Amino acid sequence: MPATTSPNLSQTQSPIQGAQIGAAIVVEALEKTYATQDGGQVQALGPLSVTVPQGGFMTIVGPSGCGKSTLLKLLSGLIPRTAGSIKVNGEEVHEPHRDIGMVFQTPVLLPWKTAIDNVLLPARVLGLPMERSRARAQELLDMVGLREFRGRYPHELSGGMQQRVAIARSLIHDPSILMMDEPFGALDAMTREVMNVELLRIWRQAGKTIIFVTHSIPEAIFLGTQVMVLSNRPGRIADLVNVDLPAERSLDIMSTDAFGVFSKRIRSQFNTQGLI
Repeated sequence: MPATTSPNLSQTQSPIQGAQIGAAIVVEALEKTYATQDGGQVQALGPLSVTVPQGGFMTIVGPSGCGKSTLLKLLSGLIPRTAGSIKVNGEEVHEPHRDIGMVFQTPVLLPWKTAIDNVLLPARVLGLPMERSRARAQELLDMVGLREFRGRYPHELSGGMQQRVAIARSLIHDPSILMMDEPFGALDAMTREVMNVELLRIWRQAGKTIIFVTHSIPEAIFLGTQVMVLSNRPGRIADLVNVDLPAERSLDIMSTDAFGVFSKRIRSQFNTQGLI
């Protein structure tokens, strides 16, 4: 692919045809503080304010211990915040939100259940109609490229296939937002690249808003419409980069001048913090 011109870092564009314009998540002055064993307190995150547009793909990078996973748990309602507010689709978040799906670093599939039965687990927990849910589970496995593996058990699937099952499972109850905490971190380099391309395809097809935590700057740029760069603890927004690259991306885009500009800008934040 020929090199592109230098990107416009100040503009955003919706990569999904017909994407709804609006805010999926609005965070204002968010803070998280933990109590220590000696009676003190450690501020892990914030204050932090950000808006995630509907249909967007926000990736989050930052040094180890800066609060990336903590932020995801806060946004998902899995842990309480210390201060500030979080709104998902206009509703204040105080507990796990049904309109959010979660994908973790390890797939956490039940070894005694088939792929399709693992996908159906949230539907059973939520008490959703099983006939309709089974049909949706089949559609989701088709979407993630596992049509012929729906009856296989986890030990019969590769690591990448297991993560595809986990992605399908997170979408079974049709959430509008998908939170992903380093989902490809345990995969080998080649499988990880394949999964990056597949995730972009799934995102465009499903039309969801995605928040994706990663340690990889190239992965963050390749996947994201926006990259949030967090500072050292307590994690604050050091930079928020709008990735003005084509929606249809192949791995070749990583070798373009435009990609290099984004990479240099993000790495400069780590240089500033003395981490590179």
